[in-house]
Amino acid sequence: YGGMGLDFSYNVAMAEELGNIRCGGIPMAIGVQAGMATPALTRFGSDELKKQFLVPTIAGDFVVCLGISEAGAGSDVANIKTTAVRKGDEYVINGGKMWTTSGCQADWMCLLANTSEGPPHRNKSLICLPMNLPGIHVAKKIDKLGMRSSDTAQIFFEDVRVPSKNLIGEEGKGFTYQMLQFQEERLWAVATVLTPLETVIQETIDYTRQRKVFDQTVLHNQAVHFRLAELATEVELLRSLLYRTVALYVEGNDTTKLASMAKLKAGRLAREVTDNCLQFWGGMGFTSEVLVSRFYRDLRLMSIGGGTDETMLSIICKYMGTLPSK
Repeated sequence: YGGMGLDFSYNVAMAEELGNIRCGGIPMAIGVQAGMATPALTRFGSDELKKQFLVPTIAGDFVVCLGISEAGAGSDVANIKTTAVRKGDEYVINGGKMWTTSGCQADWMCLLANTSEGPPHRNKSLICLPMNLPGIHVAKKIDKLGMRSSDTAQIFFEDVRVPSKNLIGEEGKGFTYQMLQFQEERLWAVATVLTPLETVIQETIDYTRQRKVFDQTVLHNQAVHFRLAELATEVELLRSLLYRTVALYVEGNDTTKLASMAKLKAGRLAREVTDNCLQFWGGMGFTSEVLVSRFYRDLRLMSIGGGTDETMLSIICKYMGTLPSK
């Protein structure tokens, strides 16, 4: 279908390289296109659907968005309310999606919707939804703290009719399909922060070596250069965890616990590195003229998007057996 047929480790190499882009929004948008909105279609979609949607998306002719989160259901995917009711050979879609990356410009959406009244983990389906259909309303482009080079939309659906053949895989399996790709999404996210964090640390070293306070450079203070050494060590440890997890994943192992640990650590470390480094820049760090302030804003999303820190902790606790029984 136009791809290179490589294993997931190449996605991670690509994601890590994209970290050289001096903002978070562009790597995130590419990640949605390549690793979040298309894996389910790649694995479970019909040949017809792949030719219609996957081929032009891989070629870059189509932009795709992922319709999962809603105003009342972010990390709690099972709680989504959007419905797709089967009527003849069509689904009639009503509801809305929130925090939709690339939603203002997307040609199609990989939509998760409730297709029955059954249990929340078995009543959802994924549907390829062209974004030019009647009844789709892009309500607004959301003004965000960071990731400002990536558009994020609020979208509503009002009696949107889509052919039933646009169903990805089996009806009722959408939640399962989505959970499968979450691990790849989280590992991609971890990979994208490694280079930015290293860049921020290095630029902070360069700046504090030049900046003088009380007749000596800021870097000359032991508290500063020791802290930067600690942060660099943490980033290298995160890289090792990522590589180990990816190697196990490529071999076919369940890496849910390790991927969740890596995602948790990446979110926490992104906050720690950018906050500490910004402090060493002083007043200059509080301006929009330096990279550290941009990554301070952009990378704050790591602890929220793709599953919050709290969600990662719950998953880790489940695998460790520390959650109380109901």
